[in-house]
Amino acid sequence: MSSQAVKINKPSNLGDILLNWKLITPEKLEIALKEQSSLGRAIKRIGEVLVDLGFISEEDLLKALSYQLGFKYLTFSEFPKIIPDDSYPTMKFMKQYKLVPIGMENNVLKIAMVDPLNGYAINALRVFSGKSLEIFLSSEKDIMEAIEQYFGSSVQMTTIMEGMREEEIEAVDIGSEDVHHLRDMAFEAPIVKLVNMVITQAVESRASDIHIEPFENNVKVRYRVDGALNELEPLPKRLQAAVISRIKIMSRLNIAERRLPQDGRIKLRVSGRDIDLRVSTIPTIFGESVVMRILDRGSTFIILDNIGFTEETLEKYKKLIIAPYGMLLVTGPTGSGKTTTLYASLREINSADKKIITIEDPIEYQIEGINQIQVMPKIGLTFANGLRHIVRQDPDIIMVGEIRDIETADIAIHSALTGHLVFSTLHTNDAPGAVTRLLDMGIEGFLVSSSIIGVLAQRLVRLICSSCKAPFAPPQEFIDKIELETNITTYHGTGCEECRHTGYKGRTGIFELMIMTEEMRQLVLEKASADIIRQKAISLGMQGLRENGWQKIKQGLTTIEEVLRVTQEES
Repeated sequence: MSSQAVKINKPSNLGDILLNWKLITPEKLEIALKEQSSLGRAIKRIGEVLVDLGFISEEDLLKALSYQLGFKYLTFSEFPKIIPDDSYPTMKFMKQYKLVPIGMENNVLKIAMVDPLNGYAINALRVFSGKSLEIFLSSEKDIMEAIEQYFGSSVQMTTIMEGMREEEIEAVDIGSEDVHHLRDMAFEAPIVKLVNMVITQAVESRASDIHIEPFENNVKVRYRVDGALNELEPLPKRLQAAVISRIKIMSRLNIAERRLPQDGRIKLRVSGRDIDLRVSTIPTIFGESVVMRILDRGSTFIILDNIGFTEETLEKYKKLIIAPYGMLLVTGPTGSGKTTTLYASLREINSADKKIITIEDPIEYQIEGINQIQVMPKIGLTFANGLRHIVRQDPDIIMVGEIRDIETADIAIHSALTGHLVFSTLHTNDAPGAVTRLLDMGIEGFLVSSSIIGVLAQRLVRLICSSCKAPFAPPQEFIDKIELETNITTYHGTGCEECRHTGYKGRTGIFELMIMTEEMRQLVLEKASADIIRQKAISLGMQGLRENGWQKIKQGLTTIEEVLRVTQEES
């Protein structure tokens, strides 16, 4: 098992050790053995069962295992400072087998492991490193903390930058006209490695966007994770020209053009997943700012049942998306999940007996069996122009990425009135606002009232991290703003490695669904204000965005701060 193990005592039965140390009683051991028997011994060891039942702590278990197996137990604070080495295994291997190298001495590799009896991992390490091993026992939490601190992507990125000597990557004036020199720099191995690391780390962090922003003295790198921007270690100013040029070459943009905005796309494989990056550059006072939107083509599509609908709203919405004709609008600000909802809706109703055509800008995900068109204004393929031709393709269902002008709105509405089911989006604050927006565009009231069958408004709120979720009494100022029952328990995330100390991990939607009844259509014909339409919709059973948010607070899914952040007070 181990070339050099730190033996402490002769191994004995774990249950007996815990009994002798008076950490458990015979009755508790009997309960744990019965629980283990019901689960199956192959699924959980007795020590894990005792911890799960709360009879002993994880530290008690590790100390007992150390005594039983003869491996010295180390905590993270006792690990020596780890210096990454080429002979060490990959991060993926370390995380999979829950182990971390903690040093080398006299050609002996020291390894801390959760499971020192894992013969496969030990043999693989011995063959990979070509060295003798000294095995230590440690907790999973301490090992994962060590992996992140000493082998994490941020560390690797810092190491790459530290390894770039001034003479290798020289500073270049951001206005330099020497395109050939910029191209040569963009292909330098350290720059290639650095840009790849920025992208890889973003994907591993579940980021939706990468922001690379030049300032006077450095270049900021920020990731948007669960809707919030997180800042990383800035890049040295001298690397700006090379990094930006590298990204522009990858996305097939003109590296000589730095005065005008450009848009491009990168396709690559990261950690075994197919990733699309939608790249946008704009000129700023200190150079070109770059934003890369990450589109994970290998990810599983979200289905309607899992995006945050209440059972009642989901049932009503599913009835709308199987209507034979009419227009269904999804509204909300940029980044509120409108496109995700539309894709989930199309997947729900996609079948061999329906022809579905979409026109989008851009096409974020490809859906099997659906005809998708990319808007290309440079050659005259706009939403309006494309929509005119789509209706001649005999579609059953049409999705228009966004209604931006009266021409697109007019064609979409007439398509809905002539036997097509049309999906589209608008940028409005709430569901009633979509109706008044169309009227303000100049669409006749009778066309709006006749074509729209429903409007779904939505926002995204961050979910409390399940690994560090804890009861929490919110500040009085928040309590004063809401109408929650006084006897409910609210929660927040205390912050942990799993959520990168934010207290949140993942997002869910909050929704308000306004269905166009005859009473609502009459108000639209009368050109009633959005407030009057809203009051009528609520009286007919519409649940507002903030009310839906309160429901998710009561369920312990999100926090009061999140709901207040993304919604406005309802009248």
